[in-house]
Amino acid sequence: MVYQPAAGARDLLPLDVAQHFWIEERLQQVFHRWGYHRIITSTLERMDTLMAGGAIQRSAVIQLQTAEDEELGLRPELTASIARAAVTRMAGVTYPQRLYYNANVFRRTPEFRQNSQQEFYQAGVELLGSDGLLADAEVLLLVADCLQALSLNHWHLILGEAGITRSLLNAFPPDLQEQVRSAIAHLDRVAIDTLPLSDELRERARIMLDLRGNPTDVLQKVSHLGLDQPLEKLVKLQSLVKLLESRGNFPLILDLSLIQPIDYYTGVVFEVVSDRDAQARVLGGGGRYDQLLGLYHPQKENTPGIGFALFIENLYQALLSTQQLPQAISANNWLVVAETSEAYTAAFAYAAKLRDSNHLVRVEIDLGGRDTQERIREYARDRRIAQIAWIKADGLPSIESVTKLNTDQNLL
Repeated sequence: MVYQPAAGARDLLPLDVAQHFWIEERLQQVFHRWGYHRIITSTLERMDTLMAGGAIQRSAVIQLQTAEDEELGLRPELTASIARAAVTRMAGVTYPQRLYYNANVFRRTPEFRQNSQQEFYQAGVELLGSDGLLADAEVLLLVADCLQALSLNHWHLILGEAGITRSLLNAFPPDLQEQVRSAIAHLDRVAIDTLPLSDELRERARIMLDLRGNPTDVLQKVSHLGLDQPLEKLVKLQSLVKLLESRGNFPLILDLSLIQPIDYYTGVVFEVVSDRDAQARVLGGGGRYDQLLGLYHPQKENTPGIGFALFIENLYQALLSTQQLPQAISANNWLVVAETSEAYTAAFAYAAKLRDSNHLVRVEIDLGGRDTQERIREYARDRRIAQIAWIKADGLPSIESVTKLNTDQNLL
């Protein structure tokens, strides 16, 4: 039998890890500079936590059953888990709270097929305790800073507003609102044309499908559609667009047809899309969720929040052609070789001395099995090890540069 990872899972080998870590490290540096602190939540959660009051479909969660018949699942995203942790474990903290994460998530996609990927890696932030314009702007500008840190230039931020979109949907009959919402979310004009709508409502749905593009044009269109609530959200959105555009060359597309599959968003929603290749690739997304934390609070008290997740695999794909990612795993700096069995203790002591002298140095001990010095040198060259320390029985080292050996061989 050939043993393979479970369906939908995969192994990350050392070079894969080095390339993912290159991305994660740069994102983490940005998060730190913006004052965010890391949080780690449980991979396993109760199903009622993960479903976030029905905002996340049960079918998207990989479920587990315990001996006590407790329904558990693997987290399909991090926001619900962080909301739960903030309410239950961080009561009494001073807001705002700036949190970031770097973790794997597990999710079944709607088009689940045998062996389709179910484990994904994400890095993101949650800004809790502020519902103002500045909080929205901070998160969106933080996204831009993250992509700049990765030297990714060919991208757009597609910005929507869940509250405005819901208000526009309220004009449709209640029994058809979810179908219209789904058709708009999937940009399905055929579905719009086949729904039992009046001519006026069908035209409204078609207009909603096309509420994307230049922010000034989109805001003008939506102002003529009529909202069933005060224009506060529209005014705030206009102010946010103005603030972002004042930064100069901010790649912004306003899209009020943008509807996220996760349905806990109450304000701005957004996606980051790479257009470096012919095929657009979603690099991340997020939005504002001002009623999510209240689901987990004993007295149902709400705390506003906004955040985003960046998708590590998609960032990796976007970076492949830039040649920025590591092309090989880091080579070790030293190979310490005990020339005789009497030198074993001295070899470990010398390796420890090298490691203590520089915490970034990589030192490995020769474990034997190579019967000549030339075979040891060949191993060092293959592994790109810079130096060999030959340790004699009296504990004295003899240092040999493998780089010089390689240079000498090239001259022959």
